[in-house]
Amino acid sequence: MLPEYARGARNAVRACLNVRDGDRVAMIKARSTEEIAAAIEEEAEAAGAGVRSWVMEDIVERPAREFPRAFAEELKRYRPTVSYYCGDVLAGELAFRHPMRQLLVDELRCRHGHMPGMNRRLMLDGMAGDYEEIYRITRQVWEIARQASQIEVATVLGTEIRATFNPAWKWIPSDGRYWEPGQWGNLPEGETFTAPWSVEGLIAAEEIGDYFTEKYGPLLKPVRLRVRDSRVVAVDGEPEALRAELEGYLAQHPNSARAGEFAIGTNVGLTELVGNFLQDEKFPGVHVAFGDPYPEETGANWDAPTHVDVLASHADVVVDGRKIMEGGRFLI
Repeated sequence: MLPEYARGARNAVRACLNVRDGDRVAMIKARSTEEIAAAIEEEAEAAGAGVRSWVMEDIVERPAREFPRAFAEELKRYRPTVSYYCGDVLAGELAFRHPMRQLLVDELRCRHGHMPGMNRRLMLDGMAGDYEEIYRITRQVWEIARQASQIEVATVLGTEIRATFNPAWKWIPSDGRYWEPGQWGNLPEGETFTAPWSVEGLIAAEEIGDYFTEKYGPLLKPVRLRVRDSRVVAVDGEPEALRAELEGYLAQHPNSARAGEFAIGTNVGLTELVGNFLQDEKFPGVHVAFGDPYPEETGANWDAPTHVDVLASHADVVVDGRKIMEGGRFLI
């Protein structure tokens, strides 16, 4: 193991997934992330687990636009109790990652660490944080948000949105602690999220998820998304290629432009956006995703084959009239 990865690997294995003697760990990795994955594998073995790993490029042509049935059967035969996906992000690969996660979490009931876009910076930053503190803050915010009827969000860059919530749909505390079968989270952590009932207003997106972050990074000028009745009705911003690409992404399916996630970032150890959405979405602020609402977790009664997040950091957040965040700083 590279010594610089030791703390991040220990958090991923022991703090986040509580890997222990007798666990069977499945690691699915890309060639670009083999050193990071190896650190996690070594830490899992040190915790007493058995480990088996697969390299994506050996099992599917990339970009991976399907989840091969033969690979799914191989995973079933291994019967893992813990799993990790540790890879880079290419356009269209949600078609691989989504059914993979469904198999590992829903069918095999793994404790799963999902790490798309993982790189050296994230291992040394977000993964090396104080996960006891992340757990505490996330739970505190979750307790407030899960009772919310309405949340208002504003930023100095121009975001002004109002979201309402269905009390029957669940808020999920992504607190970095996935110790029970069938629990999973995107590492590095913390956030709390749900599927909103409605979203109205303007989002000045500083960064866009899925493959957009790797391609365009944090945006010098925000892309503005006008949202009406929970759907993106207009996109304005530069460069023109990004705007057109985002419009095309949102047009893939009738629900691709529908607000499917509302989330509050709770990783108070982060100090700046680094250009990797896996971590930047955890930065104190708000992100909204358009597309799949994770219905198996939130209880939303619809779905979509796509999911793309947009970030508004350093936000003011008001929950049912109570301000809980000002300029990205929690007031709780």
